[in-house]
This record gives sequence, structure tokens and C-alpha cells, in this order.
Amino acid sequence: MSYASVYQRSIEDPEGFWRDQATELDWFRQPTDIVGQDDQGLYRWFRDGELNMSHLALDYHVNQGRGDQAAIIHDSPVTDTQQRYTYRELRDAVATCAGALRELGVTKGDRVVIYMPMIPEALISMLACARLGAIHAVVFGGFAPHELAVRIDDAKPKVLLTASCGMEFAKVIAYKPLVDEAIRQAQHKPEAVVVKARPQADAELQAGRDHDWDRLMAGASPADAVPVEATHPLYILHTSGTTGKPKGVMRDTGGYAVALNFSLGAIYDLHPGEVFWTASDVGWVVGHSYIVYGPLVRGLTSVVYEGKPVKTPDAGAFWRVISEHRVKTFFTAPTAFRAVKKEDPEARHMADYDLSCLKTLFLAGERLDPPTYDWLKRIGDGRPVIDHWWQTETGWPIASNPMGLEPHPEKPGSATFPSPGYQVEILDPMGEPLGRGEQGHIAIRLPLPPGCLPTLWNDDARFRSSYLERFPGYYDTSDGGYIDEDGYLFVMGRMDDVINVAGHRLSTGEMEEIIGGHDAVAECAVVGIADEMKGEMPFGFVVLKDGAELDHATLEQDLVEMVRRNIGAFACLRQVAIVQKLPKTRSGKILRKSIRQLSTESDVPVPSTIDDPSSLDEIRGAMEEHGMGRHGG
Repeated sequence: MSYASVYQRSIEDPEGFWRDQATELDWFRQPTDIVGQDDQGLYRWFRDGELNMSHLALDYHVNQGRGDQAAIIHDSPVTDTQQRYTYRELRDAVATCAGALRELGVTKGDRVVIYMPMIPEALISMLACARLGAIHAVVFGGFAPHELAVRIDDAKPKVLLTASCGMEFAKVIAYKPLVDEAIRQAQHKPEAVVVKARPQADAELQAGRDHDWDRLMAGASPADAVPVEATHPLYILHTSGTTGKPKGVMRDTGGYAVALNFSLGAIYDLHPGEVFWTASDVGWVVGHSYIVYGPLVRGLTSVVYEGKPVKTPDAGAFWRVISEHRVKTFFTAPTAFRAVKKEDPEARHMADYDLSCLKTLFLAGERLDPPTYDWLKRIGDGRPVIDHWWQTETGWPIASNPMGLEPHPEKPGSATFPSPGYQVEILDPMGEPLGRGEQGHIAIRLPLPPGCLPTLWNDDARFRSSYLERFPGYYDTSDGGYIDEDGYLFVMGRMDDVINVAGHRLSTGEMEEIIGGHDAVAECAVVGIADEMKGEMPFGFVVLKDGAELDHATLEQDLVEMVRRNIGAFACLRQVAIVQKLPKTRSGKILRKSIRQLSTESDVPVPSTIDDPSSLDEIRGAMEEHGMGRHGG
């Protein structure tokens, strides 16, 4: 079936199109109300359907006779271990975990925070929550206590699930002290904490609150899957917002299941029994969609990797995993391959492995830069290299080359065509459609397809203000770009103050709040500067308080440590420049766009609204001093 015919039907007859896709799943009650608006005017899919994501991902496949097929393969070079779970084994482990949570008082609608490394228990925890109809909020294991505390207060979990440690290359990161500190900071206190002990680190348990994972599971009775409404929340996933306060993206159950199953066939060209590896983390949306729920609903074998692209043990790590586990489709972020390319520019490690199983490479999380694309094409023996684009909010690709429908010629820098269900348009600042080749705001006409966020957790008002109000009738992606004469979509970058560091969306506003808390800092600005390895890196500009006596090196060290402590090391703030003033409009708004432009353009126009044009010259001089970007005249 051609892409054009599938896409056209998804736009002209969305109800019929998604009704057909829904019939592919094993519902407890098949939906008849396909899409409509709720009493808040928000679009909801499959409102009268009932299902359970854990049942779809596990029980269904066991019932279909695939119980002995591998469901997940855990590959951990950092601990030199591997473990496989068949669909039957994973179902039993998940049912037991769900039973343990039930004995701790967790029921449908309760929240559970999961703060775990990339171990099987992380997936088991997520699926166990889904089995009970509990709502999980996974927090990336690298987040500092403050960030975890903020998410605890937003989700208000009954239980928190964690492990004694995570691994960063050979370094052991003890999780329990971070969890204890986060709970100390949080206003909401979970009733119970469950800790999976790992041999690399011990964890001190607090009597009356904390439980040992293995002992708890040993005494638990398995729980059956609880039928839930299609609109019942499956999870909350917090993503950075420009205010610094994380936004709780809410995902419903039915639309997500339908969209993931569809996408794995139409976009990724994957079918039951095949092996899919997404090298990401369950703390991010990519892990939710394409390590856990999507592959298992589809009946695939999902590789769960606890390692890095390099140094675990070398730049051949990806090729080893692909060869050893016979991966058909591999998905990771461009920054991962930039790291591989840096250490092994001629890809000599590839020669050590049989990669005949690998059919397609998918890249997302940030823009796939042309040099990395060209390198992957050069070393890849003609394999498709697919740059596709989506967001935490959408849960699955907005645009991609649809390998399961009709592969198209690749255009470096383009995410190819909108996925079926997404009516993508380019708008000017007034919301008027722009023509082919004209750059503007990327927006998606409502309703969004199934699988996308219906709203934010307990915050309909912020959902409207963040995504719907700027362009009525559309979802505002906050990204800019254009559609060329051939219909290919080019995504050029963020239109707001959230930056993308190695696939991690980070709020510059939050970094500014932290930096501004330093005793010597009067005001500051943090912007994303283009970086060859990470995509973007935060760069800070600070104005000191009068009379502040602090040398630059000490201040920079202090600020880097403050950001590391409050957000995490992956925030990657490395450089801070001291300036006399920041470029501002006459109304006092910092001209961040102009600052960003100075890092990539030699001739940046002076905005007509600027208060003092010399302030831009000072920023340019600071960038030159730090060796950043192109800074001509």
C-alpha cells in the first residue's frame, strides 16, 4: 500500500482509519466512539473502549502461543551480564510485581514513581503499574535529588521503586542516598520505597517505609490485568518547560497502544518475532515507546542495553550488540554515533561483526547533522539511514520515512514526510499558512492522532497555554522549519528556550534560575550553542553584582557545580562568560535569539527593539574569547 493513499485516508477519514487500526489489538471492549471532545473541549480517542496495556504486551502473546519467544534481552557490558526473559517469564514477573504493589496498597489511578537504571526490573515495574491501572512516572536515573523531588511533588506517588545503584561506565552511582534526599526535600512523602539490591552497591533501608525488592516479590501473589478505559492515564512523563517547572505529559492507554502498534509496522517495518533495539533509556519517551510498550505490544524482541556507545568497552559496542542479538532495526540519537565516529572514524570495529541482520538505522532526539548522516551512509553498505522527528508530547514520530509503507529517497537534513494522522503545516507568526520553501512555525492541525498527549497532568490550563493558544485549531510544536517543493519536512530547531543536549530536552530557564541564585550574580542568560558532539550545549552569560569580588575561574566552577548538583551532570554546562550587560529589548526582555545567532552567523542584524546595541558586541567578544562559533564583523 502506498504512503500517499494511507496518509490521505488518515487525514480525510481519521475515524475510519483509526477504527481499522484499533481492530488490530485485543480489547476487553472494542471502541465505537473513535474520537471526540470531552467536557473541557479536549480531544480524546476510543473513549468507550476498555483494555489493559500489560495484557496487550504480555498475556495476549502467551495466549497466542508465543510464550517461549524472547520478549526482552538485557545486555549490560558495564556489569558483564546478560539476561533473557521469554514472554511467559516476563508476564509472570510482571504479575508478581503487580501483586506486590497491590499488597502495598496500590490500586487503579494511584501513582508510582520509578527511579531505576536500565535493568529488567525497570520494565517490570512499568508493566506492573499498567497491569493494575496505576499511573507511573519514570524519572531518569541521572537526575539530581531536587529534580526527583519536584516530580514526586507533582505526581504524588503512593510508592517509589528504585535500585541500589546505577552504572556510569565503570563508576557506581548509589541511588538510595539520592532517593532519600529527594524525599526529604519533597512535600509529598511516598508511603513505601522498594529497592532492588544490585551487587555493586548496598542500600540502607529505612524501617517501616523501605522494602527489599526480592523479599517483597518472593511473598507476593500474582495479579491479573485490570481492565481500564482507553482514556485512562498510562503514565506521566515530565519534560522541561521554559518556566523551569517540568510539564507532566500525560499519555492515555488506548490511543497510545494503537499508535505504537501502527507505527512499528508502517514506520519501522517490524513484525512479530523480529528484534528491535532502541539504544536509549526508559527515563525518556523513546524508552517508554520503543524499548517497553511498543515492541512488546507488537510482539517483538526488545534489546535493553545498559552501556554506552563507546568505552563499554570500545567503539564497537553497538556493532557487537547488533550482531550478537541479530537486531533488524536499530534506533538511537545522532550524538551516540558522533561519539562512535570520534573514536573510530573509519569504523574499523564493524569488520569484527556479522551485521547482515541489520536492515535500517533510525535516528531521532535531535537533528541528524549532514556530516554524521554522510558518515553513516559511507560505512553502512547502503542501508537506509532514517532521520525522523517527534517529541515527548507526541509519543511517536510526527514525520519519518515510512519504511513499512513506501520508502522514499533520503534527503539529508529532512525528516521526510508527515506520518499518517499528522496534518503538518508551516505557519507565520500570525498563524497564516506559508508556502513551500518558506520557513516558519511547525504546527499540527487538530485533532492530534492517537498516542499524543491529550493534556498535561492536572494542568489543562498550562496545556492550552503551552500548545493550543498561539495558533487556534493547531498544536504548536515550538519547532521551526519548512516543507520543500517535494513535500519533505525540514525541522530547523526550537523556537523557545528549551535546548536539546544529546537528545535530553533541558530548560535554559531552569538553569538561569539556578545560576541567578549565586550570591555574586545579578542577572544571567543561558542559551544553547551548536556543538558537534552534543547537538547543543548550554553557555552561560552572567552580569555580576556591583562590588562582587570573585575571579572568573572560581565563579565558573561554582556555577557549573550548582547546575550539576540541581539538574545533573548531563546538563553539560561547561562555560560561563562574565559580561557588563545583556542585550535586551527596551521593555527588558533578553534577546536570546540574537545571542544564539551570534554563535552561528557572522553578520547578525541588530534588532530594532534593542536597548543598547553595544551589548551585542560584548556578547560577540565573549564568544570569541571562549572560542565559540563564527564571529565576524
